[in-house]
Amino acid sequence: MSFPEMLLLFSAGFLSSLVNAIAGGGTFLTFGAMTLIGIPPIMANATSAVTQLPGYITSALAYRKELAHAGREVWTIAALSFVGALAGSLILVSMSNPAFRSLVPWLLLGATVIFAAGPYLRPKALPPEHEMSKLGLAAQFVTSIYGGFFGAGMGIMMLAVLGLTKGGDYHKLNAIKNLTAVVIALVAILVFSSGGVVAWLPAVIMIPAGAIGGHTGVWAARRAPQWLIRTAVIAVGLALSWYYFAG
Repeated sequence: MSFPEMLLLFSAGFLSSLVNAIAGGGTFLTFGAMTLIGIPPIMANATSAVTQLPGYITSALAYRKELAHAGREVWTIAALSFVGALAGSLILVSMSNPAFRSLVPWLLLGATVIFAAGPYLRPKALPPEHEMSKLGLAAQFVTSIYGGFFGAGMGIMMLAVLGLTKGGDYHKLNAIKNLTAVVIALVAILVFSSGGVVAWLPAVIMIPAGAIGGHTGVWAARRAPQWLIRTAVIAVGLALSWYYFAG
């Protein structure tokens, strides 16, 4: 692996965790960087799950005060997400690269649309905090299946589900999202590692970058203009969708 490729991967790892902590969508960057240097789609997707984990952990730790007040319900959400992520990741490892490759442009385009619609999916004024309904828990379960299978746009989907079905303070919801993302990523890593579909050298390059980016992202989430971050992520998602449709 050349030095420019290593620099590309390190930058993607840092930026992906940073934007995940702010708004989500970081998988576009890690997945895109790995496919650009020739890593097969399933392996790039599986390795993205590995590289996202440190950023999710540091982001969740940075929100530890909010999580301390989240109550027992957060563990119900996490347990449900564990089962969903297990199902999604098992589906992925059962597929061939050509089959998954044919789905990639549609998955990327769909995730980009979901990401772009994120602000409209969440209610403008969050309702008062309350326990999630059965419908809300079902929606989170479906989201976790998607997260275990692909992951791009997962954070936006979770924030939309939490905002619409639980309500309350945004940063508290973001904390729950980050903790749940840790669970989904851990499950995916266990399945993908046992399936032999993780590219460990790129992962080793991106993991420390992701840890730094995740902690920096929480700081930036309270200060950075989110429209600018969102615009950049949407542009990357559309560019990758076009690349895979054209290929």
